[in-house]
Amino acid sequence: MELQLFDTYTRTVRPFEPLHPPEVGLYTCGPTVYDYAHIGNLRTYIFEDILKRVLEYNGYKVQHVMNITDVGHLTSDADTGEDKMEKGSRRTGKTAWDIAAEYTRAFQSDLKHLNIEDPSIWCRATDHIEEQIEAIETIAANGYTYRTSDGIYFDTSKQPDYGYIGRLDIEGQKAGARVDVGEKRNPTDFALWKFSTPDVKRQMEWDSPWGVGFPGWHIECTAMAAKYLGEYFDIHCGGEDHITVHHPNEIAQSEACFNTRLANFWMHGYFLQLDDSKMSKSSGEFLRIQTLIDKGYDPLAYRFFCLGAHYRAKLTFSWDSLDAAVTALQRLRQASYEWGEPGDTVDPEYQARFLEHINNDLNMPRVLALVWEMVKSDLPPQVKKATLLDFDRVMGLQLATWQPAVEIIPDEILAMVEQRQMARAEKRWKDADALRDAVTGAGYEIEDTAQGPRVRVKASKA
Repeated sequence: MELQLFDTYTRTVRPFEPLHPPEVGLYTCGPTVYDYAHIGNLRTYIFEDILKRVLEYNGYKVQHVMNITDVGHLTSDADTGEDKMEKGSRRTGKTAWDIAAEYTRAFQSDLKHLNIEDPSIWCRATDHIEEQIEAIETIAANGYTYRTSDGIYFDTSKQPDYGYIGRLDIEGQKAGARVDVGEKRNPTDFALWKFSTPDVKRQMEWDSPWGVGFPGWHIECTAMAAKYLGEYFDIHCGGEDHITVHHPNEIAQSEACFNTRLANFWMHGYFLQLDDSKMSKSSGEFLRIQTLIDKGYDPLAYRFFCLGAHYRAKLTFSWDSLDAAVTALQRLRQASYEWGEPGDTVDPEYQARFLEHINNDLNMPRVLALVWEMVKSDLPPQVKKATLLDFDRVMGLQLATWQPAVEIIPDEILAMVEQRQMARAEKRWKDADALRDAVTGAGYEIEDTAQGPRVRVKASKA
């Protein structure tokens, strides 16, 4: 089956064909590094990692670019409030440059914990001010900008199809506007360059043809994506919150600057929820990967948990659901380990079905169902192992390197297990059950096999 992907721009699942095969240009919107990433943010990066791995599984060579937003992202996506980096600096007492470096390192550490592959290119907004200024100059020369007292703005009324990717009701927004838009001509207009003001001391500002200031959030992605991938490339990704503001603005800039919509496919990962609310940095419970680690969880259990829902479906987080993922991942690891060394051949039927699922818009829930079917099949262990490791090129669970912890079972536990076996042989079922309960209560579990009972420490979160 050829690779089919959902394109938010067209709202269709359509065949993916690279613009310059076998090369694929992939741009993923990276973090604004004013704080730590929470696990909801990281669900999007897991989706993008799966996409990248699926492209590679299909034989494509992926040039992956991810930005680091370290300036220009205001506390409101609608160009109001202060720069998130300046706010983060006030909160921590550190310079904006220092917190950018600190939270960039923390984000990159999170990716490693989740076995998310690094991009081919990391690009920081503050390293590309010149490219952003040049893009704004081109947009201005093409007649899409105007000046206000606080910056250079993009005039969205100049584009009849502005906001198409988000299916925005522009006229409805104008009629229903109840907020002060200041000097903006239209509610949807957005800043390309913001001026520094004498009354607000900024740490990050640059000279420009329009005066001292700093770039808007949206222009950085347009400028950097075009620099590294060209003015029209294959796939642009982000979170679902980008569908209505950030990505419409990126596309508007690109149409004004390059006469393209920047990317052939626009793809978006959906939110992680706590109960019925979106997980965000302002919500009541801010869960980081480090939070999970501190509670004793293996970060890859969270990755496994995310594979259980399609990337375009909302996913609700709970500790019970994460515990279930821990148990399932442990079962898979144990089975894989016990199969021994992989054989030289992958089962062709299972591989074909796997390819069908991943090429059907990254249908990872179906992949997991297929994995468990294969685990329970009558295939030889060496073939199962080879097939599972082939699948893991996409799943990214590091099954090839996992080994069980060395377990030392205390003599008193082994004695109870032996007594239970005697009770079972003598059909003293109540005694046998009581001994099992005692073993379980002590933190161990018994698995009855054809070769006799197997006792191990209960599966842990890690």
